[in-house]
Amino acid sequence: MTNRRDDARRWLAQAADDLRFARHALAGRFWAQACFVAQQVGEKAVKAVHHHRTARPVIGHSVHTLLRTLDASEGVTPDLLELGGQLDQYYVPTRYPDALPGVVPSDAFSATQARAAVRAAATVLAWARSQLRTQ
Repeated sequence: MTNRRDDARRWLAQAADDLRFARHALAGRFWAQACFVAQQVGEKAVKAVHHHRTARPVIGHSVHTLLRTLDASEGVTPDLLELGGQLDQYYVPTRYPDALPGVVPSDAFSATQARAAVRAAATVLAWARSQLRTQ
């Protein structure tokens, strides 16, 4: 049986590593990939908090929904929920050539979007780190 705190630390470590990769994608001008990996950072960071707080299984990929299901003691603010919603937009259309009509992901996303997504991911990750330190 795994320890929920160890699980949380593993999820957080992977989120941090994904953030490093998202920054490399930015530097390489891979905008769609940077956006998708930023979403993954947010998802994994929030799942780390879930694992830290409870032994329940964590199901789902929506950063916004995962944040919303935490109780008020986790410090989930409206701004954080908004960032989660922004990141959720990048879960599917950044990866699949049939997700957006008439355009492939590599042509659909911009540097501005990628930079904003990576900033949002970094904010969610920083919040998750603070939550793991509080317990």
